[in-house]
Amino acid sequence: MKNIVFITPDDAQYGFSISGAVQYAVAPEEVEATLKKVMADPDSGVVVIDERLIKGVGEERFREMEKRWYGILIVLPAPEKGAEEGEEDYALRLIRRAIGYHVRLQL
Repeated sequence: MKNIVFITPDDAQYGFSISGAVQYAVAPEEVEATLKKVMADPDSGVVVIDERLIKGVGEERFREMEKRWYGILIVLPAPEKGAEEGEEDYALRLIRRAIGYHVRLQL
């Protein structure tokens, strides 16, 4: 059975590990090394990374890693949406990539 692995910032240290899932609470500068380690583990099937940590990897590098990996890589939306002006939501980017054009969602 493959593992579900969560990579979160230090402030969410106990969020997922209490449920029995594998969790790494890392600093932004450790994200890429941790992601590589988890993706190299054959027992990892799904990796969930906190949206706030993607900046530590870089958007282009993250997409490249996502395309090359055999498992499922999911971005967990940040708990607080302090989105800066002009910053696009991850879910909207994912939808645009999947269907090929921008969709306006109104909740």
